[in-house]
Amino acid sequence: MELRQLRYFVKAAETLNFSEAARTLSITQSTLSQQIRQLEQEIGAPLFMRDSHGVQLTEAGTELLPCARRTLHEAMLCIDRMTDLQKLMTGTLNIGVTYSFSPILTETLLDFMKLYPGVKLNIVYRPVAELMDMLRNHEVDFVLAFRPPQKLEGIDTHILFQNYLSVIVNEFHPLASSSKVSLEELSRYDLALPSKGLQARNHFDAVISDFRSLKFRVRTELNEVNILLKLVAGSNMATVLAEATCHNIHGVKAIPLDVPMNEMTGCVHTLSDSYHKRSMCELVKMLGESAAIRERVSAWL
Repeated sequence: MELRQLRYFVKAAETLNFSEAARTLSITQSTLSQQIRQLEQEIGAPLFMRDSHGVQLTEAGTELLPCARRTLHEAMLCIDRMTDLQKLMTGTLNIGVTYSFSPILTETLLDFMKLYPGVKLNIVYRPVAELMDMLRNHEVDFVLAFRPPQKLEGIDTHILFQNYLSVIVNEFHPLASSSKVSLEELSRYDLALPSKGLQARNHFDAVISDFRSLKFRVRTELNEVNILLKLVAGSNMATVLAEATCHNIHGVKAIPLDVPMNEMTGCVHTLSDSYHKRSMCELVKMLGESAAIRERVSAWL
């Protein structure tokens, strides 16, 4: 059994389309089919069911897929460890990021790329639930996200900074001069909220679940935080996000939401008992020392 065969199998299993898998792997479809057949012969069982309706995994294929992914991941980690031992900052770092983290991450990314031009960064923005699935499947090396309400099995969480849920408005909004905003005050204004599934929205929905008598005027929902902030900056609508989301964003102001359990803790999430690439450790260290994080740490001291 060869790593190449496992890599081909995993891509075919993920796409369930041999033509698409071959194209992604930059090989011919006949080469892909031949390698899959050899793997099936070695295992002694078919991995795919092929018929007029398409391609599906067999029971053996379903069992092999997570093992193949782990094997490929471990092989890549061997290479990363050897690189790290030689103190060569090269290789690839796969980062999962929630949308709210984008503003406070940008400066650190630029500094990191200048210091370590040999490291390729693959950055994926997704809702937190999708990112945690990617972490478990070894598709990302770590995740930057606010701490979920419950501890996630098999995932270690390391605190970077404390933050809070805020009402965000433009500088001329009636709420802009407030030191804090109650839910009753918020209910008087049109809202543009992050889509359900994003962490700030999950937190907000949990907060308002005890205030069912209040009706909120939700005019629009977006799953792209940068566009949401631009919409708020150019209108009289308000939104609810983590305060950190406004870092270096001009034309808007964040006012703490006056509710219990308002804290949102910014964290680094990694797989338990996993190897941490040196490039990951360096990037997280730089992020923790960045001005964006220091501002939020000092605000809580």
